[in-house]
Amino acid sequence: MRETQSRQVVIAGAGVAGLTVALAFAERGYRIKLFEQAQHLEAAGAGIQLSPNATCILRQFGVLDRLLPTAVRPEAVVLKDAVTLRELARVPLGRVAETRWGAPYLVAHRADLQSALMARTAERSEVELVTGARVGGVATGPNGITATVEIAGTTIEAEASLLVGADGVWSSVRETLAREGADFRRSSFSGELAWRATVAADSLAGQAFRVIGAPDCVTTFLYPGFHMVAYPVSRGAAFNLAAFTKGERIAESWSGHADPAILASAMRGTAPALVRLASEAAPWTAWPIHTVEQRRWTTPEGIALIGDAAHAMTPFAAQGAAMAIEDAVTLAGFVATSPADLSSALVAWEQARRPRVSQVARRGALNRVAWHAAGPVAMARNLFLAMRSPEKLAADLDWLYGWRADARRS
Repeated sequence: MRETQSRQVVIAGAGVAGLTVALAFAERGYRIKLFEQAQHLEAAGAGIQLSPNATCILRQFGVLDRLLPTAVRPEAVVLKDAVTLRELARVPLGRVAETRWGAPYLVAHRADLQSALMARTAERSEVELVTGARVGGVATGPNGITATVEIAGTTIEAEASLLVGADGVWSSVRETLAREGADFRRSSFSGELAWRATVAADSLAGQAFRVIGAPDCVTTFLYPGFHMVAYPVSRGAAFNLAAFTKGERIAESWSGHADPAILASAMRGTAPALVRLASEAAPWTAWPIHTVEQRRWTTPEGIALIGDAAHAMTPFAAQGAAMAIEDAVTLAGFVATSPADLSSALVAWEQARRPRVSQVARRGALNRVAWHAAGPVAMARNLFLAMRSPEKLAADLDWLYGWRADARRS
C-alpha cells in the first residue's frame, strides 16, 4: 500500500460520530475525506445529554469550549412519579459531577453540538468535508479500500487504508456489507416511539413545565408504559421534551407522522398538570426508535462501523452520542497504535469496545423496565430509590460516567 494511502481515512457521515472520528484521526496525523449525503449539515433531533465520559473527549479535541456558551450544566437528574409528581430520586450533577467524574455533565441542543464540532473540524487542514456526497459502494483489495462516492450525478473513487461508516442507524456502508454477508444486519424497529418537542422557556408550555419540573435539572416523569424527560437547552431559553411510548412502525427516517392519540392514550391517568404540559407543547414529532444488533463492526480489509451504524441502542441510558464519541477516540487510537497491521488493530478495537457498549445497552434496557414499571414492580422500584441516597445513586454511575480511554490509544 502506498504510504500516502496508508495515512488516508474515508469517513461516511458527518454527524456527531463522523465529525468526532475525523477530529480523532486528524489529531493522529491522518488525512481525512469526510463525505456527507446531505447537501447542508442539519442536526437531526433536538436535545442531547452529554455525560462526563463524552465531554472529557470533547474537551480533549477542543470542542467543549465552543459548546459551553450554548449548553446548560443541569444541577441534577430528578425522577418523579407522573401521577403524584412526587420526587422519587435525585442524582446530583453540576459541580458535583465535574468534581466526581472530572468533566461536566451537559444538556444542549444537538444543533449546537454539531456546530461546535463543525467549527473545530473546519480548523483542521487534514479534514476535507464534501457534502451532497453518498458512499454507494465499497471495493477492497491489496492496496486498501476504494469507496465509490456519488456527488451531484457524478461518481468518483476515494482510496484509503480505512473506511469508517459513521452514517447512522440507516447506514449505507452497513447496507453494502449486509448485502455481502450475514454478519452485518439491517436496523430493526424496537416497538417504541419517541415524541419530541422543543418549547420556549417563556411560552405557555415552558411555564407549564416550570410548575411541575425544575428548570435547571433533567426531570424524568415515570408512569406504566410511558415516561417523559425534560431539560433546558440553548442557554436555558428553551426546554427539550421527549416522551416515550409503545407504537407501530412508521417511516424509516429520523422523524415521521404518528397518531397523537397514541401519546394521549399513554398519558391517560397521569397528573393533570403533566397532561396540560403535553397539550401546550403540541405539535409533537414522532421518532421511531430503531436498534442495530449484529455480529461484527469491522472487516479485515479495513472497514469499521461506529456509533449508531454499528450498535444503535434505545435512548434510555442517554448514551447514544456518548458511545459514538467513545468509539471515535478509541478507534483512532487502536489504528494509530498498530499502523502496520490494520486488520489486527480493528479486531482488537472491536473486542475492547463490545463489553462496554453491551453494558451500556443493558443499563438502558434496565432503565426502560424500571421507568415503565407498574404494580408491585413499580412499588419495589420506588422503595429501592427511597433507600439510595443521592451520593449512592451517583456512585452507581461511576462505571459509566467515570470511563476514560486508554491513554496510549486516545
